[in-house]
Amino acid sequence: ISSVIAQFGFDILQTLIGYSITVLVGLLIQGTLVYGSIIKFFTKIKLVDFFKALRRTQAIGFTTSSSAATLPVNMEVCQDSLGVSKRITSFVLPLGATINMDGTALYQGVASVFIAQVFGMDLNLGQQLTIVFTAVLASIGTAPVPGVGIIMLVIILKSVGIPEEGIALIIGVDRILDMCRTVINVTGDAAVTVAVATSENEISPITI
Repeated sequence: ISSVIAQFGFDILQTLIGYSITVLVGLLIQGTLVYGSIIKFFTKIKLVDFFKALRRTQAIGFTTSSSAATLPVNMEVCQDSLGVSKRITSFVLPLGATINMDGTALYQGVASVFIAQVFGMDLNLGQQLTIVFTAVLASIGTAPVPGVGIIMLVIILKSVGIPEEGIALIIGVDRILDMCRTVINVTGDAAVTVAVATSENEISPITI
């Protein structure tokens, strides 16, 4: 952090705040609009009831920054509070904890563009699409443990020629963003699980 401030000055701190807010707004849109739409249009559960039932899962996800650590709690909440059958949760949730990293993909995309802008690089449409495609693939292969998203970010930066040392710019705020994107990841796991259970008639009345 000291070397970054020495190179870019204290103005970089204000820039980091803007970057963090951008990521958080993106995560909020993903969690409310995208996952909210899944619950509204593909399930019979009210949005308020869904998010109310998921509070414990989100709290564990936020504090641990790990989808894997949150998995047992998410399974319990989906079964006991949302009424999803064990047959569905035991398949969909472990799969989702491994490959559903929407929050991580969003963060990696924003981080790549931010680092490119700091270094004065103008990304063309092809490079931007490469970032999106690589971020999605990298998020699928990302292990559900804390901090691994920053490692996978190196792959994305190299794919479009962005200096990977730019990661030093965002490492200071990565922990809090990691906690927030894990909340989105586990929320997405639960939303899709409820949607699958509804389509398979494997869901009973909720007991929040």
